[in-house]
Amino acid sequence: MLQLGQNHLSGIIPAILFNFSSLIVFSVALNELHGKLPSNLGDHIPNLRYLLLGKNHLTGSLPASLVNATGMYGLDMSSNNLTGILPREIGLLCPDYLSLEVNQLTAATAQDWEFMTLFTNCTSLGTLDLYFNNLGGVLPSSIANLSAQLKELDVGYNQISGNIPFGISNLVGLNQLDLSNNRFTGALPDGIGRLNFLQALYFENNLLTGSLPPSLGNLTRLVILPATGNKFEGPLPTTLGRFQEITTIDFSYNRFTGPLPKEIFNLSSLSFLLDFSDNYFVGPLPSEVGGLTNLAYLYVSRNNLSGPLPNELSNCQSLTELRLDHNNFSSSIPSSISKIRGLMLLNLTKNTLSGVIPQELGLMGGIGELYLGHNDLPGHIPESMENMASLYRLDLSFNHLDGKVPSQGVFSNASGFSCGGNLGLCGGISELHFPPCPEESKGHSLRKHHFIITVATPVVAVIILCMSLMLLFFTMKKKSRARPTTIRGFQLMGDRYPRVSYAELVQGTSGFATGNLIGKGRYGSVYKCGLVLKNIMTTVAVKVFDLQQSGSSKTFLAECEALSKIRHRNLISFITCCSSSDSNQNDFKAIVFEFMTNGSLDRWLNLDVRASQELQGLTLAQRLNIAVDIADALDYLHNNCEPPIVHCDLKPSNILLDEDLVAHVGDFGLAKILPEPATEQPVDSKSSIGIRGTIGYVAPEYGQGGQVSPCGDVYSFGIVILELFTGMAPTHDMFRDGLTLQKHVERNAFAGTLM
Repeated sequence: MLQLGQNHLSGIIPAILFNFSSLIVFSVALNELHGKLPSNLGDHIPNLRYLLLGKNHLTGSLPASLVNATGMYGLDMSSNNLTGILPREIGLLCPDYLSLEVNQLTAATAQDWEFMTLFTNCTSLGTLDLYFNNLGGVLPSSIANLSAQLKELDVGYNQISGNIPFGISNLVGLNQLDLSNNRFTGALPDGIGRLNFLQALYFENNLLTGSLPPSLGNLTRLVILPATGNKFEGPLPTTLGRFQEITTIDFSYNRFTGPLPKEIFNLSSLSFLLDFSDNYFVGPLPSEVGGLTNLAYLYVSRNNLSGPLPNELSNCQSLTELRLDHNNFSSSIPSSISKIRGLMLLNLTKNTLSGVIPQELGLMGGIGELYLGHNDLPGHIPESMENMASLYRLDLSFNHLDGKVPSQGVFSNASGFSCGGNLGLCGGISELHFPPCPEESKGHSLRKHHFIITVATPVVAVIILCMSLMLLFFTMKKKSRARPTTIRGFQLMGDRYPRVSYAELVQGTSGFATGNLIGKGRYGSVYKCGLVLKNIMTTVAVKVFDLQQSGSSKTFLAECEALSKIRHRNLISFITCCSSSDSNQNDFKAIVFEFMTNGSLDRWLNLDVRASQELQGLTLAQRLNIAVDIADALDYLHNNCEPPIVHCDLKPSNILLDEDLVAHVGDFGLAKILPEPATEQPVDSKSSIGIRGTIGYVAPEYGQGGQVSPCGDVYSFGIVILELFTGMAPTHDMFRDGLTLQKHVERNAFAGTLM
């Protein structure tokens, strides 16, 4: 017996050591030995039981002469640099334990795998570990005939291709099966459910297709199930709810569809990871998620989930990371999330969440990263966030936040705090470049807010709306006689739209650089772009659709259809569209518009409110002209366009101003084309179910499922006019109480001139 393992031995193993016929154990593992093994290694050690050479720097091939050590129980050559194919004779060795993991052994043909066929005669083989080599070719079907006593079979991290042999289900004694990180294709065999003793099943990062077999639920002893990085599709089987000891499940980066199975959320044994991210799941996050009381990591990012976030999330007291980003979750952020005291990361980016940010989030003492960007969150930044000592990453960008930016805590470090795209913010540290906040006492502010809510809003709303509609009626009639409706820009070239390639758009936007980003919406981003049109370098605006967002393709088609039917000086000038593939051969869709130098009306109105209480940004005459321009656009859409079009999303951010502050109505992604008189069915430009428009501007009857009509645009127009002349943005209360106001508008004698 020679046991010299775990020392600092170096050099080459002396060949004389392999000449002791009485040697039973030879162990030099965990050293720094190098060199090749002698080809006659097994000729003079017939009684050797254990040969342990793992974790050294040995090179060369595995000697076939090892077959002469007929009494071998354990052979460990792991973590060396062995190369070449495995000699077939190794299959006659029949040890209880064979570990060749982490080497550079190869296989390409069926002949190279012949050792596996010979292993089928080894009734005592318990562990066969070929993990992390360069084995290729197809896994032979003879693997089904290996010993029923086999406990561990590891062929992960190789280059094996073809289908997983169906007969692998015969290895009913397996505790661990590792097929991961290969090139397996086809379906996961349904017979896998026969392996009742499996505790770990690895098949991630292959090319497997089809649906997961329901028989997986029979593996009730399974502790870990990583299925990430394949091409599985269809719904997840509900039988997965039978797992009793599972701690880790990873379904990420596949093509699964359907709702999230409630049965999985009832698995109280889940204590490490549950990952559904990067799939196509739909529907809500089930309230049963509250059953995951022991789970540390929950990821459902980049799916098509929708609906409100369940309050039951607060029951997940062991969560340290919660990633719900890149979905369609709506409603407000539940304040109960703050009860997850151990949460270190919360990501809600790129949803459609609304409602103010709960003050309670600022009480989460241990959280380090909080991402709330790209939602529809209004109101102020909670002051409580300033005292979050552990917070070092905070993203509030591209919401509708206003008011003062705190300057302490994470807000004192511009590199750890992102808040761009919130035009109503002021103050904060100088690096943020926000305008200073207006000075007014707290008491005065509260009294002013109370007066606006209780007295000014309803009175001013009715008075301003009626007066502006009356003024617009006469102004519009006079203006419409004085000017024709013309087409601006470069949208037609010899009755054809110009052809614009993906490459031209990439070049014109400097690779869609952030510096050229004008704004972002639910379905995409708008960039400033330089294009050569009519042999002239022209600045345009490019709306690039996010095709990972559910409904974006339909919105692209709807907007193209609507824009192809309209020509008016007060509508955004459509130049062309681009439907192609990007550099990664993914679908790419974009629309090119005339560039509006002065941006959106929303930008000017928010600037006004921050700059002064007297609305100095736009003069009264400019406001009147903008109002008339909007009215002209609606009059054209409702009365002079064939067929008529209802915009359905009229709001300041969709009204753009050119260099002369002439208003242009844009964003026809939600527009509805009304039926021709001779047709029976309307032509819908968007079929998704939900509120058609933006809360605060949308007509109340749309939220109640009412029929889309020009009256809805008239209601939105009234709200825009109110904001234009008073600076008061609409609230959710105005939406709830808006049915009364809308009826008032419809009864107004002048409203009919716009329909």
